[in-house]
Amino acid sequence: MSLRDTLRGTGVALITPFTHNQEVDFEALGRVIEFVLHGGVEYLVVLGTTGETPTLENAEKIDILNYTYQKVGNAVPVVVGIGGNNTKELLNDLDTFPLKNATAILSSSPNYNKPSQEGIFQHYKLLAEASPKPVILYNVPGRTGSNIAAETTIRLANESDNILGIKEASGNMIQCMHILKNRPKEFLVTSGDDHLGLPLIAAGMDGVISVAANCFPKDFSEMVRLSLNNQFSPAKGLMYKLLQGFDLLFAENNPAGVKAFLTEMGVIENYLRLPLVPLSEGIYQKVRDYMSVNEFAGV
Repeated sequence: MSLRDTLRGTGVALITPFTHNQEVDFEALGRVIEFVLHGGVEYLVVLGTTGETPTLENAEKIDILNYTYQKVGNAVPVVVGIGGNNTKELLNDLDTFPLKNATAILSSSPNYNKPSQEGIFQHYKLLAEASPKPVILYNVPGRTGSNIAAETTIRLANESDNILGIKEASGNMIQCMHILKNRPKEFLVTSGDDHLGLPLIAAGMDGVISVAANCFPKDFSEMVRLSLNNQFSPAKGLMYKLLQGFDLLFAENNPAGVKAFLTEMGVIENYLRLPLVPLSEGIYQKVRDYMSVNEFAGV
């Protein structure tokens, strides 16, 4: 089975819960994993930006990976986030992180450095050659400060046997359509924008790697499945139910929004690591108001 088939549907970009003393809360992480699996997501993405990885030490990342593998077993695929702006350090991570049970690596393009398209190409080419697992590109210009052009994505897809997909979060529909038009047949293209999941699937994408699926796993994953089956009328009903929720998730910062929802659902406690802070009270009250008029399953 191709990676495109294996990772078709909803992947959830897992949060990292913390305790009041800023330790990783593995008990709460277990509840999050159980919650999203019960909600019907197709796979998990661990150690992405939503997991606050810039504030995690490598030892913590390895512990989170091992815990997740043990908790998930063979229930769903696990994709591991290994990205950053130091190519040499990422090569070391690929060599030292426990990746035997991973299905693929998700690697965001180098942030802050703002490399040229050739620099981005050479960075990913080296990672792909070193990676023991297939590499999924991650284009998120709003966080990294640079865009992976459609031409660079297609060049990497055609010139590397180990680059087998992209999480596209540019928000640029035209760029997305050029990738979809020109991708190799088995190249996975998935959305990194919750708001645009349905229209991008309509354009040909294979699913969504979602923040919202942490707190709305049942509705979100069903919306994606319906869209993939060309059942857009019921899918639109779910999308518009979730639309204000999407707005609230990203009103201040990610994952402060999703952690507020999961706190209200009784899944985690509302702690983040600096420089991120919990939602302001005004936005938090909007989360409560939204939940009071919409039915969502808790734990």
